[in-house]
Amino acid sequence: MTTNYSQLPSRPKRPSKFAEELRKRYAKQQLRKVPRGTLPLATLDIPLELYVSFVEHLKSSTRILALFGAGLSAASGVPTFRGAGGFWREHDATELATPAAFNRDPSFAWQFYNYRRHIALKATPNRAHIALAKLAEKKPQFLAISQNIDNPLVPALEVTEECDISDVKYPLKDIPRENLLHCPQCQSLLRPAVVWFGEPVPMPAIDRIHNWLDGGKVDLMLVVGTSAQVFPAASYIHAARVAGARIAVFNLDQPEMDEPITRLREGDWFFQGDAGAVIPEVLKEVVGVIPELKHAGNSA
Repeated sequence: MTTNYSQLPSRPKRPSKFAEELRKRYAKQQLRKVPRGTLPLATLDIPLELYVSFVEHLKSSTRILALFGAGLSAASGVPTFRGAGGFWREHDATELATPAAFNRDPSFAWQFYNYRRHIALKATPNRAHIALAKLAEKKPQFLAISQNIDNPLVPALEVTEECDISDVKYPLKDIPRENLLHCPQCQSLLRPAVVWFGEPVPMPAIDRIHNWLDGGKVDLMLVVGTSAQVFPAASYIHAARVAGARIAVFNLDQPEMDEPITRLREGDWFFQGDAGAVIPEVLKEVVGVIPELKHAGNSA
């Protein structure tokens, strides 16, 4: 009589520890590549493999393009245009930043922008600002494209510390048109010196970016604190990729994977979290350790 062993029930296999041991060995190997003291903070939960891969590419990169959004300055207390900071007095900030909103109520529009300017003037650079500035010093062919704003001041728009005019409970001033900023030559009403949604970026800025892109292969692009939804700024992600760049995204929100421009490709990186905290941690092997700042955020 012969036994057909193929018909016998198979003995349940014990869980193999090979994969786990292999992962631990690989992690130790990666740690050997990282100088002591330059690992990112454990609280940021950045995967070691992701960090090592990015840093190795960063160190070998020469031409770096960076796109900055409002999320870069959120750690300094400057409100963003989207997310939790994207509303001002119950108005969508993106709807206030338009030519139509200014033409409809220039006093309201000016007070919105002056509030943002007031907040920006009180803010101090955060650790990410300092880390990126040091990176620009170490990489002379670094070019930054910023979507952030600054505005002039007019006495009638003075903001006091006693009230927060972003709160709808506090009434806004009804500033007469003649008390707003006017051109000293033609007396026309002046507007904030910003590019509004739906407006073209000034050609000198466009030309400078295009000339830089024409200068050769791009090694790396940093997309920092922006959802990359506004054009033409978002289009430079595609332009950098065409020029050979790998893309590193630093943001609280996941990139839109359904959008061709923001969809990550193989070889790209995504670091999720507050850019003000993540950027100095992943750059410190190149720029050095950025100490905690005593007056991070609003100085008041």
